[in-house]
Amino acid sequence: MGEGDLMGATAEQYLQQLDDGRRPDLPETTVGTLRLDVRGDGCTDHWYLRVSDQHVQVSRSDDDADLVVRADRWVFDSMVNGELHPGAAMLRNELTMQGDMRLLLVLRRIFAGPAGARHPRELGRAALAGRNVTPAREGRS
Repeated sequence: MGEGDLMGATAEQYLQQLDDGRRPDLPETTVGTLRLDVRGDGCTDHWYLRVSDQHVQVSRSDDDADLVVRADRWVFDSMVNGELHPGAAMLRNELTMQGDMRLLLVLRRIFAGPAGARHPRELGRAALAGRNVTPAREGRS
């Protein structure tokens, strides 16, 4: 599954293909573990993410983690596709978190949304630099 194939991906597909290469979007000093408890079809799948030195290692485990995030499968799928922000899902009680809440930022960056999406700061910097950049979601480039 390539970067362009993200739209419509499930969280499971996304996590299975997530490589452990360097991720410059993660802060260099962030170290921690996350466990995603994905509920669906009468069972819970556990995904364990170890974050260190801008790398994310993914495995299947129900070991204790610094941050445990629990939600139904559709919530994780929506986050992977950029349709739902983890903070918004938490405020609507669609997911729960227990542990080091600072790692929520890591989860948001791992589930960055669709390919071609741009961060608002990037758009602002481009506008200040005088370049003509429009949001990818509007279908213009």
